[in-house]
Amino acid sequence: MDREHSTSASMAEFLRSARTRLTPREAGLDDPGQGRRRVPGLRREELAHLAGVSVDYYTRLEQGRSRSASAEVLDALATALHLDDAERSHLHTLARPRPRQARRRPAPSVSTPPPGTCWRPSSRPAAPVSSSDGASTCWPITHSPDV
Repeated sequence: MDREHSTSASMAEFLRSARTRLTPREAGLDDPGQGRRRVPGLRREELAHLAGVSVDYYTRLEQGRSRSASAEVLDALATALHLDDAERSHLHTLARPRPRQARRRPAPSVSTPPPGTCWRPSSRPAAPVSSSDGASTCWPITHSPDV
């Protein structure tokens, strides 16, 4: 699992957990809807409405399919979920993309050129010749400098 996916999955789990802990009555919803609830806590639609975001966008956040959310959206979700300061801070930390570490390129190695490499006679050592007769034939020189 790559780091970015892990971060969005962690944020998704945090949002699901916070949503299931909050009852509709605690969220200030007088009429929590008709019928029995299949899951504890708020429905996604209810939370999206309270936070002022679309249901589709909140669903993508909760399912880990959205890469990032603005600070304003995170604050609106934190307020709607009645998060305390530590939980609000944790939500922002989870949503913040981690900087990618630059891949290190291996240092170029000084090695012996492959067999058949041609050398141009000059005062500069290790000056390979690229072609000689137009047919991509490289005519070797009998003596090549040490590399």
